[in-house]
Amino acid sequence: MKKIIDCTTGEQTEVELTAKDAKQQEIDEAAWLIREAEKAELEAKKQEIWEKLGLTAEEVAALLA
Repeated sequence: MKKIIDCTTGEQTEVELTAKDAKQQEIDEAAWLIREAEKAELEAKKQEIWEKLGLTAEEVAALLA
């Protein structure tokens, strides 16, 4: 289901997804999951580097400010 909202009237309608819409939603969700995994991996690598350098979270924040 997808919700369509008419911004001029505020009317809300729910309609079934077409096969094409459903497939696009799957693609979009997969792309989002990949981006989130990449962000998490990058953050983990940053943390690892900061730990190797012996920096605390406060020191890192000060450097990035």
